[in-house]
Amino acid sequence: MPLVRLALAQTNPTVGAIDGNMANVLEIIEQAAQRGADLVVFGEMAATGYPIEDLATRESFILDSELAVRELTQVLVKKNLGHIAVVIGHPSMASAQDQTGWAIAHNSATVLLDGKVLGKYNKHHLPNYSVFDEYRTFVSGDELLTFEHKGVKFSTVICEDIWQSGGPVSKLSQAKTDVVLILNGSPFEIDKDDTRLKLVSDLAKRHNCAAAYVNLVGGQDDLVFDGDSIMVDSKARMVARLKQFKTDLVCIDIEAKDNIKVVDEHHLTKPNDSWQTWNALVLGLRDYVQKNSFKSVVLGLSGGIDSAIVATIAADAIGAENVYGVSMPSNFSSEHSKDDAEDLASRRGINYQVQPITDLVSPFEDQLDLEGLSVENLQARVRGVILMALSNKFGHLTLTTGNKTELAVGYSTIYGDTVGGYNPLKDVEKTLVWELARWRNEYAKSRGEVEPIPQNSIDKAPSAELRPNQVDQDSLPPYDVLDAILDAYVNRRKSSGEIVGYGFDAELVNKVLTLVDKSEWKRRQSAIGPKITGMAFGRDRRLPITNKYKG
Repeated sequence: MPLVRLALAQTNPTVGAIDGNMANVLEIIEQAAQRGADLVVFGEMAATGYPIEDLATRESFILDSELAVRELTQVLVKKNLGHIAVVIGHPSMASAQDQTGWAIAHNSATVLLDGKVLGKYNKHHLPNYSVFDEYRTFVSGDELLTFEHKGVKFSTVICEDIWQSGGPVSKLSQAKTDVVLILNGSPFEIDKDDTRLKLVSDLAKRHNCAAAYVNLVGGQDDLVFDGDSIMVDSKARMVARLKQFKTDLVCIDIEAKDNIKVVDEHHLTKPNDSWQTWNALVLGLRDYVQKNSFKSVVLGLSGGIDSAIVATIAADAIGAENVYGVSMPSNFSSEHSKDDAEDLASRRGINYQVQPITDLVSPFEDQLDLEGLSVENLQARVRGVILMALSNKFGHLTLTTGNKTELAVGYSTIYGDTVGGYNPLKDVEKTLVWELARWRNEYAKSRGEVEPIPQNSIDKAPSAELRPNQVDQDSLPPYDVLDAILDAYVNRRKSSGEIVGYGFDAELVNKVLTLVDKSEWKRRQSAIGPKITGMAFGRDRRLPITNKYKG
């Protein structure tokens, strides 16, 4: 018999839905009990959802979360489950001397057993800025929470504790910890899972203890928590890896810190980046729609690659029957664009309608005597009016379809093609859009399904079609070149001189960087969308709109 059967509970809480979250926690503990679990560990802030941002400054919210955790102890006893130890993350009230002007809460992990609170670890303070990243400073709790259960010594830490060598983690060896329990709320980023695994493995080896890393899963506004919880033994050998982008519960038998075996079916392989990215976008949209009580979405279908990808993500997320695509042709719309839009809708089975805009544009054009760029922008804004009217009429969430590359250089019409409440491609550069389209078609083909993206939408030159024979490359460099420059400037924070040093034309670099800097005001007004990189607009990168620095 194992000394302890440990259950890792990967949950998808909704921020603020304390009663619902705790009901789900109880249900999972009951499931774990049926599998013979002695100890159940949940992720960071599983009781309230995460991040709670300025809810960290509301005393009633913090007190309600603490009350819910205390009530759980009594409920477990009444259900004859008090013998099961539970470790759960939640906010708790800071003491008077710990309170600051911007937060009154600790980020806490509480251990429940036999109808009482066995111990609580407080991380000072619970940040209200968002989630932790390596560029921010933070302060951890001074003391390590250690408890013994059935002969195994456990210690509990939270999230960014494992990013530092000091603090509570420095005391793991001294405490003679067998298993460290790491409660986490770590959002998805491409390749971030490798970083997590290395951190957890290094921690296990450094302190000669097994490590269980339990992450949240689910979408929360512009964040996507991907789960991917892991367990390694004291020799840093991976024992279990939970599902990505899905709730999961896995039981693990602990004989000793270097003798650990998984009970349930699990996987240890890592899916490729395209699969991970696609599923992050799908989960982010699905949870935003469902957690905000929308039933359906509407978007413009231009026949281009961006709207085709967004429509397919939406169909994967909430079902094709809940996706409404609208073709809004003008005098400048090509026949192939209209055909490609209809082809996409047919391939994926989404709702489709055509709303021509010529007769709506003409009165504005005539009355205001518009020409040139003002006419181009007018077309985009009329399309935005149509989408928002349909949104108001039927209760759809309007999706906007601009990609990260376009947002970077301002290649969009404010209040036109930027209109909408959510943008699945906000952190997806143009070259990755094409890559995802090809991957999604290959994925469908491998499953014997119809390829959802029309090949012509992938192959043809991108165009806004706001004037005769227009293509994006009339005003922008080739997208592979543009994305490379943007990666250096936006993602890697390189200066213009450094970028030119990589071999790019100096005049082109200056043009691109000027476009990026001048477009900050547009990005401030853009819809939110799922973060998948380490430098997402609005979440990680936010510069002054009025800014004359050109370094």
